[in-house]
Amino acid sequence: MKSYTPFQQAVWRACMKIPKGQTRSYKWIAKQIDKPGAMRAVGSALGKNPFAPIVPCHRVIKSDGTLGGFSAPGGLASKRRLLRKENAAGF
Repeated sequence: MKSYTPFQQAVWRACMKIPKGQTRSYKWIAKQIDKPGAMRAVGSALGKNPFAPIVPCHRVIKSDGTLGGFSAPGGLASKRRLLRKENAAGF
């Protein structure tokens, strides 16, 4: 069985707090886990998320409102499609 780092687990738990139809930034996640400068590491942890869509990493975007990355099949088009399906504002 694969083990995950405490950092990854903290990122994924914070991500699960984002309500359906809403988005939060990588920076928001970093602050939630008391690692305010760790936005890139948050992105890396989300990119390794094996629990999507239960852990809704598609709801995490860049602070400037752009999509950021998405490593799931379909890439950013898939992320945008998931956000539209949830009626997230701006997508």
